[in-house]
Amino acid sequence: MAVTLEQCWHRVPGGTATSILGTVSALTRRDDIEVVGVAARHAEPTETPFRPPVEVRQLILPRLAMYESWHGLRWPRVENATGPVDVVHATAVAVPPSRAPLVMTIHDLAFLADPTLVTRHGNRFFRRGTDLARRHARLVLVPSEATASECRAAGFDPDRIRIVPWGVDPRPVGSEEVQAMRERLGLHRPYVLFVGTIEPRKNLAGVIGAVAGLAGREIDLVIAGPDGWNEDLDRRLGVLEGTGIGVHRLGFLPPEDLLPLYGGAAVFCFPSLREGFGMPVLDAMAHGAPVVTSAGTATAEVAGDAGLLIDPLDPSAITEALAKILDDAALGDRMRQAGRARATEFTWDRTAELTVAAYREVAP
Repeated sequence: MAVTLEQCWHRVPGGTATSILGTVSALTRRDDIEVVGVAARHAEPTETPFRPPVEVRQLILPRLAMYESWHGLRWPRVENATGPVDVVHATAVAVPPSRAPLVMTIHDLAFLADPTLVTRHGNRFFRRGTDLARRHARLVLVPSEATASECRAAGFDPDRIRIVPWGVDPRPVGSEEVQAMRERLGLHRPYVLFVGTIEPRKNLAGVIGAVAGLAGREIDLVIAGPDGWNEDLDRRLGVLEGTGIGVHRLGFLPPEDLLPLYGGAAVFCFPSLREGFGMPVLDAMAHGAPVVTSAGTATAEVAGDAGLLIDPLDPSAITEALAKILDDAALGDRMRQAGRARATEFTWDRTAELTVAAYREVAP
């Protein structure tokens, strides 16, 4: 099986890279499948923690040329790098040409609902990729019912859609590790945590507006994640001036640093407007953070009954949910336990099992 892994080299790999690396790692633990990665031409390997756990064979073109050629000329074929394969799994919206059956992962179709969520070039590229996926993919894998619904609305054959939720590998995080992290980052007060790429659909406006409603409390807001696009975070944070609430902008953090950050959070706030799945919600629950997230979205599917679900467009509702957890230690403890229990339902081995089942459906 050939699996596209080019997103591991993206400037902001994000959840697309995290999800496919988790899947591929689980596939390598099986003895009934062989996986080879496919990517564009690169002079250097990708940085950890986004380094693939399988051999990656490179095509002749660099990324941007490869993407444009795939979507415009339908060349070069995957087999130019891998040789013959039984199935090609395209793990993002870049749709490769191949003689083999194509399985496509679609994370979300948020750009169709709101084109302002991505750049003009991104809109063009995503629309072309979605059209190619509709025409060429034998099966479409989606991580949630929310994305399955988007695909059906966008004209995908419902009989070709398979829901394949993603997983988590929780690593125990002890109190000493949490305390060391807090000392290193200067987090001496309870903190509300957000983790994600800085982009409009993550709804940092809702996070910041909700935290502003907690003015006067001895708390901090911690924002972890790489800079993305179309979001002026400095301007948004201006509303917190004079509130007494501290702000810590940490930028991108590797997983080993994020885990104790989750573990030490008083509450994890993720009122995203649209997600395909919501990996930060699952990571937060797995590592003991009470979760506030958006009702009626993929993140609500992940949180289930273990999180507090709110209207992401109502900052006062988010404020109320945050205050409820901050003011009730017993509730926070119950949510930590419920979140950990909920997270055990999502494993990468289950993701791999469902992915292999899809491969077998289309393999010759």
